[in-house]
Amino acid sequence: MAAELLVLIVLPALLALAAGWDIASFTIPNFLQLALIGAFAAFVISAGLSPAAIGGHLLAGFVGLAIGFTLFALGFIGGGDAKLFACVVLWMGFHNLLDYTLIAAVMGGGLSLAIIAMRQLPLPVSLGSQAWIARLHDAKGGIPYGVALAAGAFLVLPQTEIFKIAATI
Repeated sequence: MAAELLVLIVLPALLALAAGWDIASFTIPNFLQLALIGAFAAFVISAGLSPAAIGGHLLAGFVGLAIGFTLFALGFIGGGDAKLFACVVLWMGFHNLLDYTLIAAVMGGGLSLAIIAMRQLPLPVSLGSQAWIARLHDAKGGIPYGVALAAGAFLVLPQTEIFKIAATI
């Protein structure tokens, strides 16, 4: 029961919170990544994962961290996005790493195009008083890539090993 709650409620809630925080402030606070890691540790215990499975997920998380920080160093994503990517990959493991990465990249491309298109339109005066909307509309602003990372996770999650494990417990 705990494994189901962690995969079906806690993980999606933390991802939605990270996406919302990113869109509102272009930041993803470290406590959200720590909560994702803590929730994964609780999942490992409640699901009774084997040491080999745990090692595979940890290694996948480190690979995700290396990929994320490479993209951060190249200026493609922010540091919070890099850490969020690693946390999601920790949950997904190697089995879904490529699927997740591809879907998150496509979602990120779509998000980027939508925001760029939105920035070409004048911002209605009634929305300009909202700081987060004005920041999102600013042509010099970045793209809240955490939204794409969370959306990609939502799309891949039902096909993951962790989802299947939680569903059978």
